[in-house]
Amino acid sequence: MDGFIAWFQSHGAHLDNSSLGIVDFPLSEGRRGAIALKDIPECHTLFTVPRGLTLSTRTSQLPKRFGVDAWQKAGLHKGWVGLILCMMWEQANGSSSRWRGYLGKDPKTLPDEFDTPMFWGEDDLAELKGTSVVEKLGKADAEVDYTTKLLPAVKSRPDLFLPNDLSTYYSLGVYHIMGSRILSRSFVVEKWNGDEDEDDAAGTAGNISMESAMDVDEKDPNQDPDRVGHEEDSEDEDEDEDDPSDVAMVPMADILNARYQTENAKLFYEKDVLKMVSTRPIKSGEQIWNTYGDLPNAELLRRYGHVDILPLPSGGSGNPADVVEIKADLIVSVISSFLEAVKGDQAKERIDWWLEAGGEDIFVLDHDFEVPPAMISFTKLLLLSEKEWEKARKKSTPPKPKLEGALYDILISTIERRFADYPTTLETDRACPTGSLPLNKRQALIVRIGEKDILRGNLQKLKTLKETDSIRSAQGSNKRKAALSDSSSKGKRIRR
Repeated sequence: MDGFIAWFQSHGAHLDNSSLGIVDFPLSEGRRGAIALKDIPECHTLFTVPRGLTLSTRTSQLPKRFGVDAWQKAGLHKGWVGLILCMMWEQANGSSSRWRGYLGKDPKTLPDEFDTPMFWGEDDLAELKGTSVVEKLGKADAEVDYTTKLLPAVKSRPDLFLPNDLSTYYSLGVYHIMGSRILSRSFVVEKWNGDEDEDDAAGTAGNISMESAMDVDEKDPNQDPDRVGHEEDSEDEDEDEDDPSDVAMVPMADILNARYQTENAKLFYEKDVLKMVSTRPIKSGEQIWNTYGDLPNAELLRRYGHVDILPLPSGGSGNPADVVEIKADLIVSVISSFLEAVKGDQAKERIDWWLEAGGEDIFVLDHDFEVPPAMISFTKLLLLSEKEWEKARKKSTPPKPKLEGALYDILISTIERRFADYPTTLETDRACPTGSLPLNKRQALIVRIGEKDILRGNLQKLKTLKETDSIRSAQGSNKRKAALSDSSSKGKRIRR
């Protein structure tokens, strides 16, 4: 990496190479990463990167050369297609590019191959059936953008994109590689607000992109180190809400690996530079970890091509951040067989009302084995009598998320139906010898087991709660019968 470091420092960046060293790791551990060469104290700046050395549609000259109006007319200002084209163009420019030491083949700092499902064959993808991974790959949508936006733009400007370079630098394969680099390594670097008071603003950092690799914080660690931590709110945001020009590749910062709850360094930005700062003491020889946010294995695999296996609070091993998504459509399908539930246009009316009020259409189960309140409210909404529904709509208040009655059977059936999405059982998966499996199949197996453990835990808890509720109701009914019987017999004695 000497060539890369020389390029990095020659462009105004600073690296504390007495504290940080870049080393190669096995494929399963990220290929490459950074370690502490000595004990590093908290709030120590490991390296700084000038804003102009980050690569984005804001820093690349391509949008200006192409023409701002033409750029927007081609649709390159939306999503990642514009940044992908900038990266392609800068790489094609070779030694004349400002980022030649970052994008070039020598030294090679960015991967050309990925272990993410985007590049898996159909046989391996079949191992992910039942998980949310495949439908979130977005491969078909990406290829539509390539065909309808990027390729026409490239062909329209042979002065910028040499025809002889089309198959080498602007192919669909290169497009997917560049997109995967952004997916796994990009940061959101917001444009500096020149009107902002510098003393108040120094030390802030941009919010992480929904699909970005690295986490950042909005608090200066020198002011409040205890607050430095996970700020990944991106799962609740839509990617399109981010300004695409804020998404940037940050040389050196993207070399750091990540693992669940191990972050010990974080990227902060100031007016002119970005700083990677230690968030806690790091011992000599320890790896320096940034963070992707505490993501479930399905997302880690989809974005970065690896999974995390750690002790679980409930026992065993897996990823404590694993989740299972339950779509509202599945609940609607299950509930349609219950007599108490509304159907047809009545159900549609209530569902539309729920969504317009900001209600969720995907519910998330996790390792706490608690059914989400929103999932209970939504299910209960479809069971309300017409009178109850009119009252709820008038007050603009969804039903209280109280588990009772038919709700148990509906939610139990929903989880059992969700189990059926997987082609294998949990028992079959657990019996599979993971050590003998190829990497893709082994990681898919780990994702499936993690999700099925969550479904099994939620199912068992619901059944237990239902049984407890039934016993309590029966006892209450018996007490009421006994009280009535006693009252009746007393009455008879009085009459005698």
